[in-house]
Amino acid sequence: MKLKNILSGVACTLVLSSCNWDYHEYSNYGKDYVQETYDNVIGMVTNIYAMLDYDFGQTYSGGMLASACDEAEYAYPSNDICDFTNGSWSPSNPMSSIWTSSYKGIQACNQYLAEFQGLTFDELKLNDDYRAQMFRYHNSFKEARFLRAYFYFNLARAYGDVPYFTEMVSTDQVNSLTRTPVQEVFDAIIEECDQLYEELPADYTQLGLDGISPAESGRVTRYAALALKARAALYAASPLFNTDNNQELWKRAAEANKAVIDTCTKYGFKLGKYTELWGADNWTNKEMIFVRRYFVNGGDNVLEGYNFPMGVPGGKSGNCPTQNLVDAYEMKATGKLWNEEGSGYDPANPYEGRDPRFAMTIVKNGDTKWPSKNSDPIETFYGGLNAEPLSGATPTGYYLKKYLDSAIDLSANSTTKKARHSWITYRLGEFYLNYAEAVFKYTGSADNPSEFNMTAREAVNVVRDRADVKMPLLAAGLTPDAFWAKYQNERMVELAFEGHRFYDLRRWKDGDKLKSITEMKLTKNADGTITYERNVVNRTWNEKMYLFPIPQSERLKNPNLDQNAGW
Repeated sequence: MKLKNILSGVACTLVLSSCNWDYHEYSNYGKDYVQETYDNVIGMVTNIYAMLDYDFGQTYSGGMLASACDEAEYAYPSNDICDFTNGSWSPSNPMSSIWTSSYKGIQACNQYLAEFQGLTFDELKLNDDYRAQMFRYHNSFKEARFLRAYFYFNLARAYGDVPYFTEMVSTDQVNSLTRTPVQEVFDAIIEECDQLYEELPADYTQLGLDGISPAESGRVTRYAALALKARAALYAASPLFNTDNNQELWKRAAEANKAVIDTCTKYGFKLGKYTELWGADNWTNKEMIFVRRYFVNGGDNVLEGYNFPMGVPGGKSGNCPTQNLVDAYEMKATGKLWNEEGSGYDPANPYEGRDPRFAMTIVKNGDTKWPSKNSDPIETFYGGLNAEPLSGATPTGYYLKKYLDSAIDLSANSTTKKARHSWITYRLGEFYLNYAEAVFKYTGSADNPSEFNMTAREAVNVVRDRADVKMPLLAAGLTPDAFWAKYQNERMVELAFEGHRFYDLRRWKDGDKLKSITEMKLTKNADGTITYERNVVNRTWNEKMYLFPIPQSERLKNPNLDQNAGW
């Protein structure tokens, strides 16, 4: 895991401003320099925060994980993300920096916990905010423990069994480690989160300390610890990792996710409007438990540049929603899918009357003011302004809207070219769905709460009853198969493009759904009507792809790292 590089990079820190959560790099110095000042020490933890993952296309040259599953198709088949779907990934092309980046973060946490405790910063004692500064310092070690657990979750989710250690290790030691069983890794994460829930603050602004500002919202809280525990418990119970369907793991997952719901709602978290989940200020949303504050020089336009429609100034297309995702949006009046009897679907007007989250997430033919400065309606029919045969135009008939800032104008003379984006790491809506899944799998019913005071169906209905969604509530009496289909569909819709679907299909062992996607090809007729034709595109999938391959470069250094099956 390239330990020498990890150790040398740990001291390259980022300083946290007391008034915001922007990141500022400074030079690479060693341990002695870091210990010289308070800012240098705290900067190490800020640097580790900067290692948190987000899926705005930064890893795969614009590609999001949505384009590696059935949510989207990348407009350019030569893009890196397409190696997930064309069979080109392998141990020598492992398609991820998760292994290296996670262990870099873990080793940084281990070093910080081992080498930087016990400092007093005497030069600050006469400062008015000394108590606040020392609180930040002491709290930073709890934050480091959370971040370490977070990185381990990412590793376990992707690779299954992984080497687990909580002390600094030498190059020789790291190159002799063996893989720890994944359930033990999940157990360790859950145990750490239980402790951190008791130790981390709930609200940094309510500590009575001068100098603690709202910017501290960028730091992890006890609620984030609950959330990490709950997600880890859900994955531990899922078929990919819970191979003998141990029902106690489902019970633990139900309890953990219910704890997130109960605790967060008690202290003011709530579901609001779906459209307010993104935007420059989404980190202030009452639903957010923890977000990855992605601020670079006041903002950027990378996400928009990659995903604004081809044919719009500065737009390069990119992650184009599939017809599979469009089909998941039910009819608002009936709560039925387009192909269910009595749904009210009109094939001549296929987008009318759909779940409101469709229009909030996806750009379709005929949409206006997307982005805001675009005076022309979007045309995705063949030969249209934003359509094939233009190179890079959407192959699916749709463009992405969710997470993008419509106000950004990428034309040459524009002055509104930047926006701030924050990646949703944990939000309350996820945990209603997580709980619904876990309690359903534990009880075998959508309506039987067993020892719980909320049924699986009721939990899903909380999500469907959002202020700007208001979909028909799921009725009582659904069969287990019918509820499970409704649940999976609801999760695909609610969490679209938030990085869940890629892993959900794997932990459920539903890989067959990754064997193909469906595009919608539009043709404009002479009378102005549109003809819609479905086009199925095959993709490469086999069982080994449930887990990532361990990079061959790591196995060459450490022969104790057995490769995942099939790779």
